Amino acid sequence: MDWLFFIVNIFVMDKIKLVAFDFDGTITTKDTLLQFIIFSKGVRKFVGGTLFFSPLIIAYYLKIYPNWKLKQKIFSYFFKGVSLIDFNRICKEFANAKQHLIKQKAIEKITEYRKQHFDIIIISASIENWVLPFANRLGITNVICTKIEKNDNNIITGKFSTRNCNGKEKVDRLLEKYPDREKYFLTVYGDSRGDYELLKFADEKYYKTFK
Repeated sequence: MDWLFFIVNIFVMDKIKLVAFDFDGTITTKDTLLQFIIFSKGVRKFVGGTLFFSPLIIAYYLKIYPNWKLKQKIFSYFFKGVSLIDFNRICKEFANAKQHLIKQKAIEKITEYRKQHFDIIIISASIENWVLPFANRLGITNVICTKIEKNDNNIITGKFSTRNCNGKEKVDRLLEKYPDREKYFLTVYGDSRGDYELLKFADEKYYKTFK
């Protein structure tokens, strides 16, 4: 048994053992939003959309335009009006075609946690619809992600139905699902500023572990 697991098992035998993984950049090698747009819309439309939003992208990097608003505008530009059935189909096709984006070291660590009977969760700012197929292939059914809004006809509106699951929102969403903090030992894996609050909230933390 890995010595870290041995130590955890000794000191938290009376607690739920929960491990939370960020997705983009932690489990994957690349940002999946960009990869998903290219996969579903093609390189030409992706480049066109990038040029269209270039002023807002520059404003975001200058820290004068919020991340969530830029992300929602880009998502709406490409996917507003798409039926949820078609969108979910593309998400599954994307996950099937892009398994090479998953880091082998992340797969190995997730497998170790599964053998040790940890509750495993992926918590990500990416869209739930395409994260879940990747998670399921890793044996994970529990995901907390950004959710998209649909109308009564199951057509995507282009808006998010939750806040962008990033930064403090990751902690808030985790507490919605697991409110009794004293009852679980939390291990967190992350790789970016968007994971800072969740890493700080953890009992055990790993930053940029899978390279």
